[in-house]
Amino acid sequence: MAYWLIKSNPNCFSITDIQRLGTEMWDGVRNYRARNFMRDDMKVGDTAFFYHSSAKPSGVAGIVSIAKAGYPDPTQFHPEHRHYDPKATEDAPRWYMVDVRFERAFDDILPLSTLKFLPALEDSLLLRKGCEQLTILPLEPKHWYAIMDLVETSQ
Repeated sequence: MAYWLIKSNPNCFSITDIQRLGTEMWDGVRNYRARNFMRDDMKVGDTAFFYHSSAKPSGVAGIVSIAKAGYPDPTQFHPEHRHYDPKATEDAPRWYMVDVRFERAFDDILPLSTLKFLPALEDSLLLRKGCEQLTILPLEPKHWYAIMDLVETSQ
């Protein structure tokens, strides 16, 4: 099992939305590095922190699991869709997605301002310059457990 952090603007899709839906497609990702994570690395049963980005505060809001491994994002093929990509074809898709399943919402957001001071995260992609815009980040087990320890003591 691998660990991840996936980011979403809560004005577009929040932990409350996934809680209400149960399982949902994680579509519309248009970053090649994040695409590669979904296409090549994310597996059913992997666990991810659900992170609210561009929020006040930005931070970890809950946990989801991967319910379906990477498959072509159908929105890339539809000209009327905002995620349409004219260079993508059904024979050669450019964009992939996974399905995520709600596992848990936290009582409070664990803010990025707190995570920045967690020594175990010093080498994480979450805090690395240049990775701030990635919507999907792999986490090492030590990162996952350090965040979970913080969640458990703050809930």
